[in-house]
Amino acid sequence: MFLCGMVNAQVFTGKGDQKFQVGANIQDHGTGIMVTYDRGLGKNFSVGLVSSYLLGVEEVLGEKPDFEDRFDLKARFNANIADVFNIEEKVDIYPGLDLGLKNFGGHLGARYYFTDGFGVFSEMQFPIAKYDSDVVGFEKYNNQFNFSIGASFNL
Repeated sequence: MFLCGMVNAQVFTGKGDQKFQVGANIQDHGTGIMVTYDRGLGKNFSVGLVSSYLLGVEEVLGEKPDFEDRFDLKARFNANIADVFNIEEKVDIYPGLDLGLKNFGGHLGARYYFTDGFGVFSEMQFPIAKYDSDVVGFEKYNNQFNFSIGASFNL
């Protein structure tokens, strides 16, 4: 029984824990891919990067968006709080903040691991403060609520 307890590791283990995620990004006027990398710095917090690229987008006034209109990169801070609420060890819940090329925002995500190395995730991202108060045209692509779902890996 003691060995079985050691094999069932928690999803977020704290300092030094590393996660990589890849998934679909779904939002108004476009869909794309997103990747994240997070590294644990303490018992309940981590920092990382998130990048997204919109593949299928709607044209604006007959024009197609350029690369910089489709791409976004953000630094992020997560509060990994599943153990605070005494939730199952295979689950991680992580609200956080993002500082990106397009805005300052927040996110709320959850991970579920089937094995020690593989799981699924779902995440919602939303802008809190946009760098341009009058967002028009292609600027709307990365300045709105979006939803992501995909695969999560322990590194």
